[in-house]
Formats: sequence, C-alpha cells, structure tokens
Amino acid sequence: MTRAELFEQIKKKNSYLSIGLDSDLEKIPKHLLSLPDPVFEFNKQIIDATHDLTVAYKPNIAFYEVQGSKGWESLQKTLDYIPKECFTIADAKRGDIGNTSTMYARTYFQTMNFDSITVAPYMGEDSVKPFLYFTGKWVILLIHTSNSGSVDIQQLETRDGRYVYEEVIFASQRWGSADQMMYVVGATKADKIGTIRALAPDHFFLVPGVGAQGGDLEAVSKAGLNSQCGLLVNSSRSVIFSSPKEDFAVAARKEALKLQQEMAEYLQKYIQ
Repeated sequence: MTRAELFEQIKKKNSYLSIGLDSDLEKIPKHLLSLPDPVFEFNKQIIDATHDLTVAYKPNIAFYEVQGSKGWESLQKTLDYIPKECFTIADAKRGDIGNTSTMYARTYFQTMNFDSITVAPYMGEDSVKPFLYFTGKWVILLIHTSNSGSVDIQQLETRDGRYVYEEVIFASQRWGSADQMMYVVGATKADKIGTIRALAPDHFFLVPGVGAQGGDLEAVSKAGLNSQCGLLVNSSRSVIFSSPKEDFAVAARKEALKLQQEMAEYLQKYIQ
C-alpha cells in the first residue's frame, strides 16, 4: 500500500485507528473455544464489526506463533480475511543480520503478503535494509517505546548529547524514505511525540498504548498529526477485549467507534 492510498483511507473513514489483534486464547470469550479455530473466529467477528472504523489491523505475531502450526494457520486466515483497503501490520519486531532479515522480509512480504512489519533497528543498517527492498511495503522501526525498560537503552545520552533513539532516527533516514518507513512511538510518552515529530516531520508514526495502557489520544494527536495525518494510533485490549461475553464484537465496535469519532474531531481541528 502506498502512502497516498493509506491517506485516502484515512480521509474516507475519518480515522487513523489501528486495531491490534492480540488474540490470546486465554482471554477470548469462552463460548468460542469449542470451535475448530477459535482465534480466527474471534478475529473474524472483530473485523466484521470494525472494518469501517479502522484503517489498519495489527496482529501481534507472538499470540499466533505460541500455538505452533495451528497459530500460523489462524494468522494467515485472518490476514486473508482483512479487507484489502485496510493496512496490515505484522507486529513481529524482527531484525537480524542481512541474510536472516532477507528471509524474514520474504516471509512477511511475499509468503504472507503483509503491508508492513515492525523491525528492531539496534543491529544497524544491514539488519534493516533487506526489508526496504520490497516495493509498496513498509518498515516500522522501533524508536521510542512505552515500556518502562525503554530508559535502559533508548534514552541513553550519546557523546554528542543526543539520545540513542534520536541517533536511530537520524541514521535511519539515510536508509530509506518517509514513503517506506514509519516509526513506533509509544502513546504513554506523548511528551516525546512532538520532539520526534520535529526530527521526522514527514514520517508516519505507529503509536501503540492508547486505551488499556493509558495513552491520551488528544495529546498524541495534537503533537503528532501532520499535513497527511502521519499517525496510526493502535488500540488492542481496550477494543477487542471490551467484553468477555457473546456480545464481544458489538462491544468492540462501540469502543472503536468512540475512538474513530474522537479522531474525526482531531483531523478536522488539526489538519483540515
């Protein structure tokens, strides 16, 4: 999916919502567990209920690979079911030496046909570049994450007085363009989003952490929106697990609609 196509969906739906399909077997409604593929059935109903409100779906690969071959089957069925106009994100956090990264890139971009993949950049350029060779695909680099351990490395100061995450932004802009590379910036670090936007004015940011993790959508939007939106704000648990009962898809739609309506206000307020 190109940048123009993604922005067109954002405008059409008045939304920059990404829904994380962190479909944990221990958390999905119990009545689904007797079905042949409960994870896919759960995802299918979530997608049916929300696809007109969201521009992206982000399966977290860990929740699928933990089930072995059955999980990979559920993941592929889910990916095939997602409407083609929705941007798909493999939240896999891959990144290794060049030939291994090439295999990861072929797995997610060719074999499975995701639009994008999250990548850890801390092994440097040769671990990221293989993902950038695929036309129409996106690399989403982990830059400034929401977890408490992000201070251990990402926020260390370098000899030049910059933080490590800033150095990664500067370096990565030599590897690829804003038309093929996004950055992960945690919603609970909203005070940093404006700083990072100044360093990367044209890039899309994938912003997890709104909802269950406590990120503030208005603060994120005010700091991060640019002229082509430039944000994909992800919510996972607060949407997909908003009800443990048979009405889970209805409840998920209700939560997604709240976010979409708020996003529509910010799109009008800040970029139109």
